[in-house]
Order: sequence, then structure tokens, then C-alpha cells
Amino acid sequence: MIISVASGKGGTGKTTIAVNLALALAKDEEKNVQFLDCDVEEPNAHLFLKPVITSSESVEIPVPKIDDKKCNYCGKCAEVCVFNAIAVTKNRVLVFPGLCHGCGACMLFCPEKAITEEGNEIGVLEEGKAGSINFTHGRLNIGEPMAPPVIRKIKKKIKKDYSDNRDNNITNHHITLIDAPPGTSCPVIESIKDSNYTLLVTEPTPFG
Repeated sequence: MIISVASGKGGTGKTTIAVNLALALAKDEEKNVQFLDCDVEEPNAHLFLKPVITSSESVEIPVPKIDDKKCNYCGKCAEVCVFNAIAVTKNRVLVFPGLCHGCGACMLFCPEKAITEEGNEIGVLEEGKAGSINFTHGRLNIGEPMAPPVIRKIKKKIKKDYSDNRDNNITNHHITLIDAPPGTSCPVIESIKDSNYTLLVTEPTPFG
């Protein structure tokens, strides 16, 4: 079972709820609890759970690399890039990695086969244990604009037993808790996608 904890804004106590729910469930020795901190722009669940980190891996997205010897500056790559991550001048191709979503369209449509892909590191993923809780969180590198690729890599760590959507019963022995980012933007949608339940934490103010 997958339970996401989300909020419409920061400061509502979302992480406090998520952490304490994980600790409460972990008291049951029959339950296997997994905690994913998907608030990759400002992860802080580790401050409360104090996990022992045992592994770390980088998160990359593929970005175009131009072979100047093959490129004829036709501009087809810039034409097909809906994210404006490529600009073509008379004798130069400019690539903006921060805008690239790694879709590969530029490489696919290049008539001269002058484009290959290389990895661009945008963050890091860390795993460990907080008592009996399996802990995973990600950190988006400073200045990087796209959190969803890091979140997707975190969610790949969900074990099959934890994501069995056929069983929505809270007595399920395998439970994944996701601390989602605040707000309602793309990182939130990516975090709560495929969850069995989403718990929304609000506060008694006009902004919730």
C-alpha cells in the first residue's frame, strides 16, 4: 500500500504528520514500512528520522551533445524542441541543459545524425535505515529547475510488495509513506501518482 502525505502550501505540518505516521506504523513488528521523502527541493524528514545512510547515487537526465563536424545548422533540432532547450545560430548550436527534459526528440529528428546524448547530473538519491524503517530521499542540485526526474527515481525504489494496489486495507503488512512536496505543481502530481491514499494536511487559515 502507498500512502502520500501532501499539502497545498508549506508550513502546515505535512512532514511532521508523515514522519509520526511512519514511526507509529513501524511499532507494529509485522509491518514493513518504507519512507520516501519526495520533497527533493527541501528534504527534511531525515532531520526527524535520523536515518543511517548506506548508499548514494546520482540522478541524471540525458541532454543533447552536438557534433560540430556533422551539424549543418539546419535548425531542425530547435524546431522540434518544445522546451526551447536548443537555439541554432548561423554557425553555432546552443544547448540549455536546465530547460532540457531529456525527451530525445532533437536526436531523433536530426537529419545529419549530429546529436548524441550525455548525462547531466541534476541531483542525488540516498538510501538508508531509520530503525526498522527503510528510508529514501532525494536532493535536487542547487539551481536545477526540474524535480520530477529525481522524484521518479525515488519512486522506483518502491518494492513490488509495497505497491500492490489490489489491497487498500490499512492492515496491509507492506506500507510505503511518501512525503510529497508542498503545493499543487508537477512535483506534487509526480509524488502522489499511483498512491492508494493521499492525506492532505491543512491549517485554519484562508490559504490552508
